[in-house]
Amino acid sequence: MSILIDRCICFNRTFAELKATSREVGATTVEELAEHATFGQRCKLCRPYVEEMLRTGETEFSRIIREGDTSGRH
Repeated sequence: MSILIDRCICFNRTFAELKATSREVGATTVEELAEHATFGQRCKLCRPYVEEMLRTGETEFSRIIREGDTSGRH
């Protein structure tokens, strides 16, 4: 069974939406993006994915990324 992680579940914001917002406002960190978009405020499980999205441009993930993972790969 494969997984596809493509959004902040708590706020139903896709990483593609967040990527577009980050480009519009010039956000390069999770904190900067959070000033302009609502995500990652409840369970916070999406924050490592948003960080990886900002780093790589990926908006869909088929792997688990945890807080503190520097490469997003295991």
